[in-house]
Amino acid sequence: MHNFKELKIWQKSMELVSDVYQASLNMPKSQQYSLVDQIQRSAVSIPSNIAEGSGRGTNNEFVRFLNISNGSCCELETQLLIAQNLNFLEKETAVNMI
Repeated sequence: MHNFKELKIWQKSMELVSDVYQASLNMPKSQQYSLVDQIQRSAVSIPSNIAEGSGRGTNNEFVRFLNISNGSCCELETQLLIAQNLNFLEKETAVNMI
């Protein structure tokens, strides 16, 4: 079993969650329960799945949850690009998070 809090990937993904929440504060309120909510849930899913996989106790389970986390990364990247295309997010901000 891994101590997920010591994993750099978990630490970096926690920073990403903070960055995403900060950036989403500037998005239109009309998007609060659609795109903003989806972006935030995708971001939170990344470290959550790393931690859950770590706690499962087997390497196979850990790898499975890392794959799920990677899927959430792709989902988040797509949503950030959508937000950028809609001018809800500055290109520089999106690129720095991706």
